[in-house]
Formats: sequence, structure tokens, C-alpha cells
Amino acid sequence: MAEFLSLQDAVSRHVNNGDIVAMEGFTHLIPFAAGHEIIRQEKRDLTLIRMTPDLIYDQLIGAGCASKLIFSWGGNPGVGSLHRLRDAVEKGWPKPLEILEHSHAAMACAYEAGAAGLPLAVLRGYVGSDLPKVNDQIRFIECPFSGEKLAAVPSIRPDVAIIHAQRADRQGNVLIEGIVGIQKEVVLAAKRSIVTVEEIVDDLGASVNACVLPAWAVSAIAEVPKGAKPSYALGYYERDNAFYKQWDGIARDRESFQAWLQENVFEKGAA
Repeated sequence: MAEFLSLQDAVSRHVNNGDIVAMEGFTHLIPFAAGHEIIRQEKRDLTLIRMTPDLIYDQLIGAGCASKLIFSWGGNPGVGSLHRLRDAVEKGWPKPLEILEHSHAAMACAYEAGAAGLPLAVLRGYVGSDLPKVNDQIRFIECPFSGEKLAAVPSIRPDVAIIHAQRADRQGNVLIEGIVGIQKEVVLAAKRSIVTVEEIVDDLGASVNACVLPAWAVSAIAEVPKGAKPSYALGYYERDNAFYKQWDGIARDRESFQAWLQENVFEKGAA
């Protein structure tokens, strides 16, 4: 059942060194504030999972929090490479990073399988692909009914899922509006979950067929206004496109990245 905590307490209680952590949110509702709290608490040796690792994972990797990344696309959307990710993979700075690449379809299927409590996901997408040559978790099986060759991947069942949403009510139910992506499935698949929200309200105001996470599926809720900045939260604020462009220059150089991290994550968090 959902417990209302400060973000600091939620991360301290539910994210441990060595955990498998999935932080989801597609184009918007990306949990930047939670990622920054993980950096401030200097969590280490995390296996990070995300369908589209972008700026927040670049920051976590550059801060030395991660030892492995499981993903299906990585980059600064509309801008270019993730330079801290590349530095870790190519030169081992600040520490070596193991990577495991999937397709978007496989990641989505693996999350859905995890949410259903299944050990694997089955899909057609990898037949004829080169990804099995670099990812030993992709196997092939024969359909027992049709004899068709299908791909199988392990389900994703993280230790911790972290997402951002618009609202939670005082009973701990969470409303996600706009592009939902895979947030619902990652929370249901995980052993523990942290949801940061823009506000806590008496009534969610959910429309018919809205995406509502029930209180029993959530471990901790933290009220964090603008917790998805510089991404956007539908109905609350827009995407900070200028920052995504600025990040390319900030992240290219180790010293400029460390200076940004000190000023914008460590010092602001301590204020």
C-alpha cells in the first residue's frame, strides 16, 4: 500500500546499492527529480533499465551510479549522442558500463510479461535481426501450436520502478495523463515502486478509461512539483527544449559535466 514520503526518504528506503532500477516515462513525465536524488545519495552499482535512456540516465551514468544499462535506444532526443554514456562505454569513465541492447518492442513485451508475473516474453521481432549476435538473452523457440519460429526474452522484473505522474489522491491512487508509455507495466512488474507527482489532491478527477495506478501497486509517493523538468508534464508545464540543446555542450566535457552536477544537483539539493 502506498506510503507518502519525502523524495529523500523514498529513495533512501527503496533504492539500494546493486539494485535493478527501471525509470520510465516516454517523452514526458520523465522522473528527473528522483534521478537527481539517487545521485545525491550516491547510490552505486545500479543496473539501470529504460526503453529510451536520455538525459537523466546520462547524468546517473556520469555520476558513477550505474554498472549496467539495459535499453532499446539511447540518445539526446533531437540533438545527438549521450556523451557521458559514450565515455563510460568507450573509455570506462567514471567506471566501466556494461550494456545490453533490445528493440523497443522486446522491452515493451518484457515489461508486460513482468507485470503478468511471467518468466519470459515472446515476439516475432527478432527473426532476421542482428541483435541476437550481441545480446545472449535473445533466444528462439518453436510455437507448440503452429510450429512458427519465435523470439523469447526474459521478462523485466526490477527491484525498483520509478515514475512521475500528474496527481495522487490521499488514498494513494495515482493518475497518469497524456502519453502513458510503459509506466503502468513497470510499476506492476517491480518489487517496489516510487511515484513522484505534481500534486496530492482529494479527488483525481480521472476521466473514463484513464490510467490509474491503484494504491496497492505503489510503495511510496512523493509530492515533487516540476519533478519531470526539463521534460514536460501534460497539463502542468512544457518541455524545456533549450536545455536539451544545452546538455550536448555540458556533457561533452568531463569537467563541465562535473561542474554542472555540483551546482545543479548537489548544491540545489542541499539548499
